[in-house]
Amino acid sequence: MKNCVFCKIISGEISSSKLYEDELVFAFLDISPINYGHLLVIPKEHHTSVATVPENVAGRMMTVGTKLGVAAKRVLDLEGFNLHLAEGACAGQAVMHVHLHVIPRGVEDGFHWGWRQLKYEGDAHRNEIAGKIRERFKVKP
Repeated sequence: MKNCVFCKIISGEISSSKLYEDELVFAFLDISPINYGHLLVIPKEHHTSVATVPENVAGRMMTVGTKLGVAAKRVLDLEGFNLHLAEGACAGQAVMHVHLHVIPRGVEDGFHWGWRQLKYEGDAHRNEIAGKIRERFKVKP
C-alpha cells in the first residue's frame, strides 16, 4: 500500500533495523520501544486486519516472533517476553498494517499493561456469551 509506513519499510523506502526476512514476513526493531529489543513482525503482504492474514502467514509471524523473543531475552539477559497483536484502532492498533509486537521483559522493568478485570453477572451470563461466540466461530474450510 502506497502510504503505509510498514510497506515502505519492507520495500526499503524507509530504513529499519531489520532482524529477519523471508518470503512471508519481515521483522525489525520498533523505533519507539517499550523496552530495548522491542520488535515487530509483520506480513510482507499488506493486511489491515489479522482476520485477512492467511493462516500460514499468521503461523509464520508467531513462530518468528517467538524465536526472536527468545533471542532478544537471551541477548538482553531478561526473564521473558510478551507477544501482543492489536486488532483495530480501539484495541490500540496505531499502524493499519497487521503487526505482532515482541517485547522483551524483565522482572523489574517497570512496565505494566494496566489491564482491568471485570466479573460476569454469573455462570449463566458467561455461558450465554460463550455459546454465542461458539456459534459465530463456525469457520468454513
